[in-house]
Amino acid sequence: MSLSEPMRARIATIIRENDVVLFMKGTRTMPQCGFSAQVVSILDEHLPTYQTVDVLSDPALRDGIKEFSSWPTIPQLYIRGEFIGGCDIVKELHATGELVKALGLAQGAPQAPPAIRVTQAALAAFAAARESDADFVHIEIDPSFNYGLYFGPRQAGDVEAEAGGVVFLLDRASARRAEGLSIDFVEGPSGGGFKLESPNDPPKVKQLSPAALKAMLDGGEALELFDVRTDQERNIARIEGARRLDQEGQQRLEALAKDARIVFHCHHGGRSQAAAEHYLAKGFRNVYNLQGGIDAWSREVDPSVPRY
Repeated sequence: MSLSEPMRARIATIIRENDVVLFMKGTRTMPQCGFSAQVVSILDEHLPTYQTVDVLSDPALRDGIKEFSSWPTIPQLYIRGEFIGGCDIVKELHATGELVKALGLAQGAPQAPPAIRVTQAALAAFAAARESDADFVHIEIDPSFNYGLYFGPRQAGDVEAEAGGVVFLLDRASARRAEGLSIDFVEGPSGGGFKLESPNDPPKVKQLSPAALKAMLDGGEALELFDVRTDQERNIARIEGARRLDQEGQQRLEALAKDARIVFHCHHGGRSQAAAEHYLAKGFRNVYNLQGGIDAWSREVDPSVPRY
């Protein structure tokens, strides 16, 4: 189906009137998919304000922006009228420092290498795993302090750090988060693996089983339960006492104490995980995600709640 002229004009106006605009699933404060959340996190590192457009609220716009840009996926980033790309491209530009240039921001000072501590067990494991002199240990640390570790060649924009005779390569954002990082190699029941720990590691989203949530509710424990699904989904099935995370729900949540126990749920747990991570980043420290979402609640706790 071809893009209608009114929709084309509408999209063009949005792009023309905003220096930086992100077409995404959800909003800046409440991304509804992991890819949108990643791009928001990157932009938040550089910009205090920018425009976001929620394509989930308008199916015609969701289809229209894909045809407008000839790009099949969401999110999509435009800077001063130029289409930049989706999540993978934004991440690559961010890692190399090119995104800063595209945004028209002044380049900062060269990123200082972080101090990293590596145990002898980890050094031995790196030596055993390295296959060639062209392989270096890459460390990736995302905004939620999830760690990635792999061997590979140098890449443009890498920050180099050395510890115990091993060269570690990090993108600029990961290098900022890696100060004080310790790397160990530990044996477990299913074999050995690397263990990375950082003093900068923020509180994590706690995973809550349906049975554990039921026990909390039955016991009258203090908690706030928020449902991040759409109104259409809530009309099909809902957990009694769960509040819709609409504008009113967000205002209530943000007025809570930072140590309040907050539980998020969605259909299967993905959207609620993104919401929980968002509010962790805003300073809330006691945040839970319902594992498996309302679907697991229906299967494991309350079969009277319809599945869909």
